[in-house]
Amino acid sequence: KELALHEIVSVGEKLPMIEKLVTQERIERYAAAAGDFNPIHIDPVFAASSQFGCTIAHGMMIAATLSESLSQAFKRSWPDGGRLKIRFKSPVFPGDTVATFGEVKKNHTRDGIREVICSVGVRKQTGEVVITGEATILVTSAA
Repeated sequence: KELALHEIVSVGEKLPMIEKLVTQERIERYAAAAGDFNPIHIDPVFAASSQFGCTIAHGMMIAATLSESLSQAFKRSWPDGGRLKIRFKSPVFPGDTVATFGEVKKNHTRDGIREVICSVGVRKQTGEVVITGEATILVTSAA
């Protein structure tokens, strides 16, 4: 079952899955938006001589899919009281499709504030996990 807006969540409930096709055009648009023009992301000639053999997506571009999933699950509570701790495991290449995954690991209330802790991650179409981490969301009782 996917989470609904601010419902009381149970341990084991799944977060919404976000799936994205990574293209070179998206990587270049992200580079422009972020101001990160590292040639490993945008210069195919440079990237061909790197350890990866071609351009790779910005890690934060891929991590943004996690934030999208958490925003769907927790609405304003995510940007207002969320924290994300992640580890980048593997690069993502143009042509890869990435999908988020996550589930509630802990849910408790203290002083009128609910804290929900979720394990989160992103995997490629091959099943390879490219990001792992944990999200903590503070949900006020008024939310």
